Amino acid sequence: MISNNRYLSSQKWDLLLKALPYKLPSTIIGHSVLNQPIYAHRLGNGPIKVLLWSQMHGNESTTTRALLDLFAHLRTPSGARLVEGLTLMVIPQLNPDGSSAYTRINANKLDLNRDAIDLSQPESVALRKVFESFSPDFCFNLHGQRSIFAAGKAGKPATLSFLSPAANKQRSLSPARVKAMQIIALIHNNLQQYIPDQIGRYDDTFNPNCVGDYFTSLGVPTLLYEAGHNGLDYDRDFTKEMILKALIIALNAIEDESYLSHSAEAYDRIPENKKDYVDIIIKNVDVKTETGLFKNQDLAVLYKEEKLGESVFFRPVYHSFSNKIELLGHRVLNAEEILKVSKVDFVEGETIDIF
Repeated sequence: MISNNRYLSSQKWDLLLKALPYKLPSTIIGHSVLNQPIYAHRLGNGPIKVLLWSQMHGNESTTTRALLDLFAHLRTPSGARLVEGLTLMVIPQLNPDGSSAYTRINANKLDLNRDAIDLSQPESVALRKVFESFSPDFCFNLHGQRSIFAAGKAGKPATLSFLSPAANKQRSLSPARVKAMQIIALIHNNLQQYIPDQIGRYDDTFNPNCVGDYFTSLGVPTLLYEAGHNGLDYDRDFTKEMILKALIIALNAIEDESYLSHSAEAYDRIPENKKDYVDIIIKNVDVKTETGLFKNQDLAVLYKEEKLGESVFFRPVYHSFSNKIELLGHRVLNAEEILKVSKVDFVEGETIDIF
């Protein structure tokens, strides 16, 4: 299976911006390890300042695509109120090298979301300089998550997930953290009509090296967005629309302060993410291993995402098997009726030739 949408290099993003019927105000805030420019776009003139950044992990492109739609929304009558009440600083691709290579890490093979204190990477330094000079009132840390997450134990797929990062080891409810919780609770409430029971909440263990935790510890409410999975939408087109709605809801709530009517307790009621999904479960498979033949098994398969030219290839690889597997599958197949196979030989982590 191949997706043409999930791969979003800095070159492809540049072409998308050039194709817009309007010109975005742009500033180069720094350069990547491979000397690619890192761009930021300042929009609006309002008194409340919001900093948003995406593709800190280069293979998490769905939120960046949603930002393109957000730019269009801000030019509509309903979006005009936002640019009057808010000033947005948007960094669509913090990690342009990782975006082009379709890797989570940067060109020095480091995770930028574990570099908040050391500031060992030029991309981290660029973000920190913007944070300090722009002095935001709110931050949006935009990411994408794997298809393995359920919204609660054995729940529906987590199409979106959120986190209000902790500000300290005690995970105290600091004023900044409470504000982020209130906004996320409002988002959760408003999106139930579109993705009922498909919003998860991440574990809030404090990590001072994570950017969201660090910014929260400095007193700035920070919302971590995770673009997740829905059905067989591996292009994440539906998820992108939900991210866009979640961005608009949150920005409106900040502009009119409607989030203040929501509670931190409502945030805590959002189900925590659980790793309960695989991409495919194949039933009634005879599995041959070095220790013997296991008949009529459930075989769990995950997709490994790999860059293939200007696309992303989803390579099916073995995850596990059991006579009754305790996992959920986005797709459930029957080996005899659909795949026309009776035996599967595998090595753990190796590709399974099923399609």
